[in-house]
Amino acid sequence: MRAVVMAVALMVMPMVAGAERPVVVELFTSQGCSSCPPADRLLRGLAGREDVLALAFHVTYWNGLGWVDPYAFEGATTRQKRYAGLSGIGGIYTPQAVVDGAVDVVGSDGPGLRRAIAAGGRTEVAVSAVRAGDAVRVALGAGRGAGQVVLVGYDREHVTKVARGENAGATLVEANIVREVAVIGAWDGTAVAVQGVAPAGEALAVLVQAGDGRIIGAARVSPE
Repeated sequence: MRAVVMAVALMVMPMVAGAERPVVVELFTSQGCSSCPPADRLLRGLAGREDVLALAFHVTYWNGLGWVDPYAFEGATTRQKRYAGLSGIGGIYTPQAVVDGAVDVVGSDGPGLRRAIAAGGRTEVAVSAVRAGDAVRVALGAGRGAGQVVLVGYDREHVTKVARGENAGATLVEANIVREVAVIGAWDGTAVAVQGVAPAGEALAVLVQAGDGRIIGAARVSPE
């Protein structure tokens, strides 16, 4: 198992109570889906915003329809299926955007995404995180609620020439492609620090996710 959990004293890193966090936009997409490139382009625009954490999860269920997406992984499909069982999320489809783990928007619907982002970003736990080599330390402030602490590894950009399937002949430029997700601990409302091993990916983010799927804390991981 890649993740190791370690509760340590909160003094490991400073916390700022009530710190603002980015709104988390998760796009479930596939290179084999002809409806997905417009959503991928929207996500690329969001990836440049500091107030938004844009993440592209490439699902696996398009892989048998003419083109195997090189960035698809089962963890993305599992995450989308989990959202489908929660209130406010309308089943499984691509391109599907889930904002802050609570609002389901068609991934190519720019106005709908902007409205959902404007309404998101509520912070229930302040989060900060640093990386030193393969070790990631996450500090969580005190608050009301509980949730899992999740590390997300992602690559900032990839360019792919699609040879077959619905997007045959297209060159896709995609941003913030998730490569691996790892649960490294839990938050129970108390101030605590958690340590884990960095998942695959050029960049890292940390999410705190309640049992009902809502994102209640989030931060990009900074180098030490």
